[in-house]
Amino acid sequence: LPQTRTLPLSSWLAGSLLNGEPETVPARPPALRLPDEPIAIVGLGCRYPGGVHDRASFWRLVNEEIDAITEVPRERWDVDALYDPNPEATGKTMSRWGGFLTDLEYFDPGFFGIAPREAEKMDPQQRLLLETSWEALEDAGIRPELLADSDTGVFVGLMYQEYSLQAGGLQALDGYVTTGSAGSVASGRISYLLGLKGPSLTVDTACSSSLVTVHLACQALRQGECAMALAGGVTVMLTPTPFVEFSRLRALSASGRCRSFSAAADGTVWDEGCGILVLKRLSNARRDRDPILAIIRGSAVNQDGRSNGLTAPSGAAQQALITRALANAAVAPAEVGYVECHGTGTALGDPIEAQALDAALRPGRPPAQPVWIGSVKSNFGHTQAAAGVAGIIKALLALEHGRIPRSLHAESLNPHVP
Repeated sequence: LPQTRTLPLSSWLAGSLLNGEPETVPARPPALRLPDEPIAIVGLGCRYPGGVHDRASFWRLVNEEIDAITEVPRERWDVDALYDPNPEATGKTMSRWGGFLTDLEYFDPGFFGIAPREAEKMDPQQRLLLETSWEALEDAGIRPELLADSDTGVFVGLMYQEYSLQAGGLQALDGYVTTGSAGSVASGRISYLLGLKGPSLTVDTACSSSLVTVHLACQALRQGECAMALAGGVTVMLTPTPFVEFSRLRALSASGRCRSFSAAADGTVWDEGCGILVLKRLSNARRDRDPILAIIRGSAVNQDGRSNGLTAPSGAAQQALITRALANAAVAPAEVGYVECHGTGTALGDPIEAQALDAALRPGRPPAQPVWIGSVKSNFGHTQAAAGVAGIIKALLALEHGRIPRSLHAESLNPHVP
């Protein structure tokens, strides 16, 4: 993966210390607190398995019910040598399957003003974030090169930092390995490239990372910390570590499919991807005549606290979170018609999530008005740090087309789901 062969992207433009007494230091003006208002999604960029590279190809995948899961590509690792259906086998994976991006070695460093030597040391996740952020801005009708010195924020979710492990030891350190792999640089490089002066941070809250970045971006927009924001996440798996580790936990699907809310659910399937949203306050988006793809009225973040295990979900915490998000959005439970779920296809997690939704969304709901649920993981697996933003994109497209795409592999529904 260190190569940097050029792949044209047709949608792109060619394109001190302070001296003196403390009282002499000028006070920083307080951030402008703006009225709470909805946040508009005005553009997006995405890369997911199955040839997904924009809104149209994402919709084709879910609308045509395409299953994008494949065997582990040979260029990643030797899956034949690592595969063992016995989850107790040490150093082995019980799954041969996943959702993988292709052409990761294709990157045009000259387009971004990056020297080839530096580009070789850049984690492919950084490359994807640069490309996808640029495409998201173009999707919004915004010329990226005109954003220099703007108070635009960047909020990026990222979990894996494996690329530096392939650098080749201390002798390979040349000044670019650290910046090419550091989590902080994943967001900072976008801000640096475009000259953005708003908040810039990388978030790791595991599989909720990209949803948390969107929540933080919405908060920053409402608090006046930035006028526009890029938010999302990225995941690329360069080693089989997550496969081996979660095989021992018996959390991977032996059949290689995320059977979300199915009675046959047998575990999750790991996946790669990248998704970036362009966000503005609704009033600003209308003022600027931006394309408004969808609206975020409210959000919330919490933690499970102590449950029956570090990796086990808490239904009570999920119910509390959903209730808080509805209150922040000023939306009544009975008004919710569809939920794009986490839905990893595990025997434990799916019923807990569905029961929390039932408890939070049933009050005031007429019996003949059900809540529809689904998960894009059934199409291409669990994209980890980029999973939440994938769900947002699917929900956005369902609103745009007036149709909820069918979730796959759930012919026999889980009897524990209300």
